Amino acid sequence: MKIPNGQQIIEEFEKWSPKYLAMEGDPIGLHVGTLNKKVGRVLVTLDVNEAVVDEAIAKGAELIIAHHPPIFRPMKNLQTDLPQGRLMEKLIKHDIAVYAAHTNLDVAFGGVNDLLAQALGLQDTEVLVQTYETELVKVAVFVPESHEEQVRQALGDAGAGAIGDYEHCSYTLSGTGRFRPTAAADPFIGEAGKMEMTEESKIEVVVRKSEKDRVIRAMIAAHPYEEVAYDVFTLENKELPMGLGRVGTLEQEMTLRGFAEMVKEKLNVPFARIVGNEEDKVKKVAVLGGDGNKYIHQAKRAGADVYVTGDMYFHTAQDAQAIGLNIVDPGHHVEKVMIRGVANQLAKRTDWQCEFLPSEVDTEPFKLI
Repeated sequence: MKIPNGQQIIEEFEKWSPKYLAMEGDPIGLHVGTLNKKVGRVLVTLDVNEAVVDEAIAKGAELIIAHHPPIFRPMKNLQTDLPQGRLMEKLIKHDIAVYAAHTNLDVAFGGVNDLLAQALGLQDTEVLVQTYETELVKVAVFVPESHEEQVRQALGDAGAGAIGDYEHCSYTLSGTGRFRPTAAADPFIGEAGKMEMTEESKIEVVVRKSEKDRVIRAMIAAHPYEEVAYDVFTLENKELPMGLGRVGTLEQEMTLRGFAEMVKEKLNVPFARIVGNEEDKVKKVAVLGGDGNKYIHQAKRAGADVYVTGDMYFHTAQDAQAIGLNIVDPGHHVEKVMIRGVANQLAKRTDWQCEFLPSEVDTEPFKLI
């Protein structure tokens, strides 16, 4: 096993939660420091405050992956006697990089909203608010049989052949390749000026259009030929729509009060605000981590009996009541499900000599009295 550098870790993370899934204007990506260094420990956190940075220092983490961007609005200055400036100074002095994955992690399959739906036991989940639909292309490459597996592996490692819950998907045909190298060529097979025939494999893979260039670079790097023969086809079929929130059904119908009690237990929060009749029956549930005020009408149109989201405003709650949509608001901090979720996902996806540590710092600012 090897110790990766920070860039390799983020490249692997972005195969799962790519930047293009983020909402427009969302300040995601590297916020502090450099990824051009060896990283043996990564701290995963919801928020970056001074206690979290102290935890990173104590645990020897060289990189923090956070959900909430520590620099959400542009900083006009960096005063180290003020809280944000002091935080930045401590990160820089201890050479700790900070990378933020915000709404891209909300949208990604297996991200924040899927983790919340899973915690609540929702079944047959679908996207609540579609924000992205992936365009697909098919890449077909011709390769000598001796290098078929090498090229196929490079394609899969670069993200080609990812279909739903499956990866490294490909199809192969066998045939005969014919070519004549010119006098200027330096052929892997054959001689200049002579017609050559060789047994080749045609490998076909489906690729997200946004990842096409990366996949082709990896394919060419792994290919033995001086000039690689390949085709790219635009496909009409699309991947599953992606977006914010999830909607699904409970295994058993329950009352709104009973459901709210379950939300408290499953999401490990001290309280939850509810809107609606406590005895209303709920079966279909919409959930959206963080602030979901904008989407009460989408939850209603999706047929949800109850909408689980945080930071519910007074007037939005009244609007939800008026359209007959029950609300359970367990707060914004339930997004903490991403801490272990991201740490586990990265550990599962890699075999590096690198620890992915879930933060143990509670960044919930609200207390119940």
